[in-house]
Amino acid sequence: MSIERNERESLILARLAREGSLSVAALSRQLGVSEVTVRSDLRTLEERGMLARTHGGAEATGYRNVLERQLQHAGEKGRIAAAAAELIRDDDVVMIEAGTTCAEIVAHLGERRGVRILTNSTLVLRYARLHPSLTVVLTGGTFHRSSESLVGPGALASIEDFNVRLAFFGTDGFSAERGLTTAFAEGAEVIRAMKARATESWLVADASKYARAGFVSVMPLADLAGVISDSGLGEDARTELGNSGVEVRIV
Repeated sequence: MSIERNERESLILARLAREGSLSVAALSRQLGVSEVTVRSDLRTLEERGMLARTHGGAEATGYRNVLERQLQHAGEKGRIAAAAAELIRDDDVVMIEAGTTCAEIVAHLGERRGVRILTNSTLVLRYARLHPSLTVVLTGGTFHRSSESLVGPGALASIEDFNVRLAFFGTDGFSAERGLTTAFAEGAEVIRAMKARATESWLVADASKYARAGFVSVMPLADLAGVISDSGLGEDARTELGNSGVEVRIV
């Protein structure tokens, strides 16, 4: 019996995370579908920035832990990213911080024209290269492998040169009490710098991140225009967030 598409995609990404590259023929045998179907799945995953197709197969475009994070809550992340993309207009200027949900915003901008994006995320480039109508400016800085981001003085100096309407941030944890938190200090510095150069800032985070706290506090939620999350966020959490002065959008 053949496997449903969503399950096939998860299996493909899980194997890529372990092995780094795969062949169409091997995937066809493992998944019990035709090579035509496998190629279609690979094309879809490439359009979402999750792999790069090669002659006869595919290879991973990120480090193992990044691929694993892309697999976690993938459906929720996709809906959140699509909702964030709806905030972006033609000819907009935006900043997008590192993170798997943040990067996926770019996958939903194919119909936009004249959008300029400043980012410290190398994942963003993998989505943006499929949409030639987008202009991407990558910050300088030191490459941080586990997040596929650029951080440090070079990144901060680059951000200082720009002014944008919108900024989008990810998180390792957030709550009404602790605000926005992240795993490492350099990432927190980038978020604060982007916030200072943006008219409006949004957190994009799936519900699993709520009530978790990263190692470094970044900013209170009241400093944000809003939070975009998914329906897994309970009513109590939504009330707490609303009382903190931030708009909450559920998708």
